[in-house]
Amino acid sequence: MSLIPIHDRDGWIWMDGEFIPWREAQVHVLTHALHHGSSVFEGERMYGGSIFRLTDHSQRLHDSANLLDLQMPFSVAEIDAACKATCERMGLEDCYVRPLVWRGSEQMGVSARANRIHTMIAVWEWPSYFNPDTRMKGVRLCWAPWRRPSPDTAPVTAKAAGLYMICTLSRHHAERAGYDDAMMLDWRGYVAEATAANVFFVQDGVLHTPPVDAILNGITRRTILSLADGMGIEVVVRHIRPGELSTFSECFIVGTAAEVTAVAEVGEYRFRPGELTRRLLTAYDDLVHGRA
Repeated sequence: MSLIPIHDRDGWIWMDGEFIPWREAQVHVLTHALHHGSSVFEGERMYGGSIFRLTDHSQRLHDSANLLDLQMPFSVAEIDAACKATCERMGLEDCYVRPLVWRGSEQMGVSARANRIHTMIAVWEWPSYFNPDTRMKGVRLCWAPWRRPSPDTAPVTAKAAGLYMICTLSRHHAERAGYDDAMMLDWRGYVAEATAANVFFVQDGVLHTPPVDAILNGITRRTILSLADGMGIEVVVRHIRPGELSTFSECFIVGTAAEVTAVAEVGEYRFRPGELTRRLLTAYDDLVHGRA
C-alpha cells in the first residue's frame, strides 16, 4: 500500500489567523514544542458539513492550553469559526479536524515564557480509525507496557502532545504483536483507557466505565453517557481492576477517531459484542450524522 505523506499534499492550512499553502505550513527545528513538548491539540470530525460538538472541542483546547501555561491568542468563538472556514476552504464536508497550539522558537530552554504562541488548524479526509467491518466484530487489544501517570506528575486532564508519547509506544507494541490497540492501566493498576479512546464494559445490562481522575474526559465518552441516560441504561462510573474483566460480557471503546468500536478481547479476556454495544453504536452514528 502506497503512503501519501501528510506533509506533501495540496490544500490550505489555517495558521495564526491566515490561510497558507499546505506544503508551506512549517516551523523551525528549534521550536520549543518540538524539544520540550509544549503543545496541545484537539481531534474533531465533520459529518455532512457539521463538526460534531465543535465548541466543546474548542473549549477543551483552551482549557488544555491554560494547563500548559500557553496563552491562547484566539477565543473559543474564533477557533470555532476558523475550523469551519478551514473545512470550507478545503471543500470538505466529511473530514478530520486537527487544531494545534504550540510554543514557538524565540527562546530555547525549559523556560521560554517570551516565546510566541502559535495556532494552526488542518483538515483532511480520514475514514474510521478501525476498519468499519470490525466495529461490531470487535478489535483485539493487548495490555499496554506503559501506565497513565498520576495527576501529581503530569497535567493528565489536558490533551497535551507530550502525554501521547506512551500511547504511541503502547500502540506500536500492540501492532508488532498482531493486535489492533492496547489497554492502559493507570498508575495505581486500575483499568484506564486504550491509547486514544475511553472504554466501557457491560455487566448484566449495566455499563461500567472508569472515572476521569487519571485520563482525559473524552467528548465522545460524555456523549455516550448522555445517550445511555436518554435510553434508560444504567451507568456505573468506578475504578475497575484488570481481574474484573472476566465478569463483563461486552466491551467497547469510544473516541472521536474510534467513534464507537466493539472490543473482542483485552489480553487474556474475551468479549462477545452484543445488543447494548450495538444500540449505542447505532445511536452514536445516528446522532453524528444528524439522523437522531
